[in-house]
Amino acid sequence: MEKQWELPIPLNNGSMEKIKDLSQELKCPLLIAELLYRKGYQSLEEIQEFFSPDLTKLHDPYLFAQMDKAVLRILKAIDTQEQITIYGDYDVDGTTATALLYLGLKRIGGLVEFYIPHRMIDGYGLSLNSLDQLQATGAKLIISVDCGVNALEEIAKINEMGMDIIVTDHHNPKDILPEAYAIINPKLADSKYPFPHLAGVGVAYKLLMAIYQKKEIDTHENILKYMDLVAVGTIADIVPLTDENRIFASIGLQHLIDKKNLGLNALTQISNLNQKNLDTTDIVFGIAPRINAAGRMGSAAVAVELLISTEEEKSIELAEVIERQNSLRQQEDQKTFIEACEIIDKKYKNLANTSCMIISSDDWHQGVIGIVASKLVEKYYRPVIMISFKDGFGCGSGRSVADFDLFEALKHTEHNLHSFGGHKYAVGLTIYQEYIDRFENELSRYIFEHLSQEQIKPPVYIDHEIELFDVNDTLLDWMERFAPFGPENNHPVFITNDVAVASYPYNVGRNHLKMKVIKNGVSLDLIGYNMGDYVPLLKKNSIIDIAYTLEYNRFGNKTTIQGKLKDVNIHNG
Repeated sequence: MEKQWELPIPLNNGSMEKIKDLSQELKCPLLIAELLYRKGYQSLEEIQEFFSPDLTKLHDPYLFAQMDKAVLRILKAIDTQEQITIYGDYDVDGTTATALLYLGLKRIGGLVEFYIPHRMIDGYGLSLNSLDQLQATGAKLIISVDCGVNALEEIAKINEMGMDIIVTDHHNPKDILPEAYAIINPKLADSKYPFPHLAGVGVAYKLLMAIYQKKEIDTHENILKYMDLVAVGTIADIVPLTDENRIFASIGLQHLIDKKNLGLNALTQISNLNQKNLDTTDIVFGIAPRINAAGRMGSAAVAVELLISTEEEKSIELAEVIERQNSLRQQEDQKTFIEACEIIDKKYKNLANTSCMIISSDDWHQGVIGIVASKLVEKYYRPVIMISFKDGFGCGSGRSVADFDLFEALKHTEHNLHSFGGHKYAVGLTIYQEYIDRFENELSRYIFEHLSQEQIKPPVYIDHEIELFDVNDTLLDWMERFAPFGPENNHPVFITNDVAVASYPYNVGRNHLKMKVIKNGVSLDLIGYNMGDYVPLLKKNSIIDIAYTLEYNRFGNKTTIQGKLKDVNIHNG
């Protein structure tokens, strides 16, 4: 698929002078100074703060309007030994948030239980099915994490049953809010909280820190104690790794390396990850899919049990259960992806006139359609919604493309839906089968009218053009200080034009491209994940332009520099 290379805006002479000054002050390559300048870090103080994330820079949790009310209600529940039930979502964000509040409140004397809805039985978020069960277990106070901000009917029922609920969430609220005891969400319309992009686990952490602050036990040790859980949930939820999220990810990854959480240790080992060099990629592709697999293939309660485990042997057993579930999930993914591609190829014969893809089946496992929808967006680069029907009722997952708000699109067709929620790029929905045709027609029309042709060309945002002789250990060492990488702090993407393919490209693993390029006597090894289809198109000595990121490839005791391909432009002739 043709991609759109987006080159950086040229800088004026004044900016270039400032970059030269920065380079001299930092004693860093000019390229590093320019990358920092373009990110908005234009003083030594700002750069130091970026390079050294610091717990003291976290925002006051009491900037949330209803935080004090929420904290006092929780402390009352602890003092009177009312049962508190943490009600979490079944993904990584929800399970890490559940584990964090469970451990954090139990540690200060709370009578705490947790409940994770079953994807197949309860569906997403707060569920009417679960409320009788919660009341029967003695819950007096419910704290939702990573869900609840749009659960009007469910929260009305909770109030009617004589229980209180405090909602902690980070999803986009609809126009009418539920009548919860308190709502802690940085995306509320009147929120004064300075950073709106917290993950669900980040919001839960702010609540716990507010409680610790009120009890005057917000010591350095307690602020740090559950930071590994916060990091895993934050990184896995693909929120911007800026501001507080950068602090959580950076310090939490170090906490994870220090092996503080037995469950996360067991998962790290079973994933065959190098504990000494854990980074955001290891979380996104190693740890997160395994935690998610518990909720996709069975009950996510297993993942919470793992994350709160205090026994090494039990942690290993639970990690093995999750590993088996992950293997099943991978098989189901592959089968569903193949079936979905076959449906798309039959249903959408003219891709040029296709603005979105809405596909459904009675045979798909609800637990994998979100992952498969993401893969379909990668392949076809259109907003995709996949719906799994059972007995006339469908559960769907949608994923979007760059700069298209799928949540907003669903708002315009919500009269067809039983329920929906999510963010700009990822949504969940439920629908009765009789409404599917009208829903598809109306959503397709809305997306056709609001999605530009430019938006259906995958963008590759280029940070700088460089030559192969610019690539060296000094550059890489400086670039490593930009980590942890993630949304809004991605690995810098470089282009180098007119390089020659130095040897015969070949496939490795599952359709990954491996090759070496050379220019002016300098060579670079490259890997292109899921780019194996390029192998027949690339001949030895072909002249190409490459878009790529740079990283150290650490294998055993050997460290080399490797380029990770984003795209290739093959010259004709």
